Formats: sequence, structure tokens, C-alpha cells
Amino acid sequence: MDDYEEMLNNAYKLIPKEALEHNRFEIPRVDSIIQGKKTFVKGIDSTIKEMRRDKKHFLKYLTKETATSVTESGQNIIINGKFGAIQLNKIVENYFKQFVLCPACGKPDTKIILQQGTKMMKCEACGAMTPVRGI
Repeated sequence: MDDYEEMLNNAYKLIPKEALEHNRFEIPRVDSIIQGKKTFVKGIDSTIKEMRRDKKHFLKYLTKETATSVTESGQNIIINGKFGAIQLNKIVENYFKQFVLCPACGKPDTKIILQQGTKMMKCEACGAMTPVRGI
């Protein structure tokens, strides 16, 4: 019986640490191209679908953060101005931290609900309710 436990312990030591972590969710990255004075972001619908948020809410946030106009073009968006992929991905990451990830448990299993006239973020994982600040 001791040989079995020793083999089991050795097997656990061989498992990569990343496999033992419970981070099943990664913040999606946006794919962008700068053409002239405009930035084209491809496949934004899939990014928003992963966030489980309203597209208008995200675009309003993006407009505020870039301080320029954002227009929709099918599943893509066009931002007036030159914004690199690193800068755009940082904006998406900040959006996630503020409007998607639960402040109590850090999981993305949240939805925004209206409760007594106040927008609240409800976590489906831990049950926490936190108010959502306006954009």
C-alpha cells in the first residue's frame, strides 16, 4: 500500500502547476488593424459574447476610454484614431475588471440585473451582489 501512495505522490509532482489551477477563464484578446487614421477591430461580437454583456454598454465604455467615436460594421468595429493591440487589450482587461469579474470571488460568472432602479452585478458563483458604476 505504501508503494501505491508513493507512486501517487510522484505522479502529482509531475503534473504542471497550471493544470492544478482553477482559472478556467481567460480574458479574450481583440484583433485589430490600423489603416490610415482608423483602427479596425475584427470579431468584436465573439468577444462581447464571451463577456456576456450588452454590446452597447461595451461600446460606450470603449468610446469613453478612447475619447473618440466608435462605429459598428457588421461583426467588426471602427475606431477613429490609431490604437495598437496592446492598448485595446488593456482597455478590454479594465472593462472585465470593472464590469464582468466578481469583486468578491473573482469569477466571471456574473450578470447585470436591475434591482430597485439600480444596476447590480450578481455573481452566479458566490451569490454576491455589488452595484455597477455608470460609464
